[in-house]
Amino acid sequence: MTILSGFIKTAATATLLIGGLSASTMAQDLKFFTIGTGGTAYTYYPVGGVIANAISKPPGSRECGEGGSCGVDGLIASAVSSRGSVDNVNAIISGLRNSGFAQSDVAYWAYTGTGTMEGKEPSKDLRTIAALFEEHIHLVALKDSGINGVADLKGKRVSLDEPGSGTYVDANLILEANGLAISDVDAEALKGNAASEALRNGKIDAFFVVAGYPTGSLVELASAADIKLVPIDGDGAKALADKYGFFAQSEIPADVYQGVGATSTVSVGAQWFTSANEDNELIYNITKALWNKESRKLLDVGHAKGKTITMESALSGVGVPLHAGAEKFYKEVGLIK
Repeated sequence: MTILSGFIKTAATATLLIGGLSASTMAQDLKFFTIGTGGTAYTYYPVGGVIANAISKPPGSRECGEGGSCGVDGLIASAVSSRGSVDNVNAIISGLRNSGFAQSDVAYWAYTGTGTMEGKEPSKDLRTIAALFEEHIHLVALKDSGINGVADLKGKRVSLDEPGSGTYVDANLILEANGLAISDVDAEALKGNAASEALRNGKIDAFFVVAGYPTGSLVELASAADIKLVPIDGDGAKALADKYGFFAQSEIPADVYQGVGATSTVSVGAQWFTSANEDNELIYNITKALWNKESRKLLDVGHAKGKTITMESALSGVGVPLHAGAEKFYKEVGLIK
């Protein structure tokens, strides 16, 4: 062996060792964090993708401010499709997912063991990261259906969404507030595009969706069929808002969906939850990354609802205690005195 070839062999071996060490170190530094969202055709899923992107910073990323990620060092977050609010809360408490989105009402009832969760063990480890955006209850029917109010659903084929979703919970409450029970309708459990397709094909007469507007599946449906949003208003809406403080009377503006006029309805808050068992420093850094000014750019262009996700409203309507890491951040920025 010549001196030169010996040097080359030694250098190559050193490079392999260094490469192996770097790979090992990189693997140790990686952290994975899941965000339970909802059906892919609704608002939770795309918004979850935007937030996952904002808080992620895989090893090797360019630095924040230099065209790179401003997320948490070594974190890879992913948005996971799910059945929705109830499913996400259960998955957080069981440890199946690190975090998830849920309606404010569903989360509060789960945390306290009240309302629709009466008789179940309170989910005392549930914690809030941030309030995100307002969600509106959409009651969708064909324009010529003759369904002009909730009372008109009696005897009709209505999809309430899947059990395990916040939509299913709220649809039941809306029926009840208007003097109806599930037994008064021919109930189906369809979600997203499946519900839209069933309405177009005459297999159902109406369906409920709880989502931030505009929601993708309804945008597509309105471009392919003449639909209406059925008002959820009057005494039923007032009774709902009076009985449950998480509901507010609201409106979906005209032309959010093609050919559909402004419609009175009720709304709830979409919030981001995690477990008290998640590491304080990790949740602190995730919260900080969410509200980084660079994340603002992603939220503004990633989804129409992203523009309404602001730090100023991060604590609006929060009924479940903040995670200690999130609380630390909000104290630092002065949102909590």
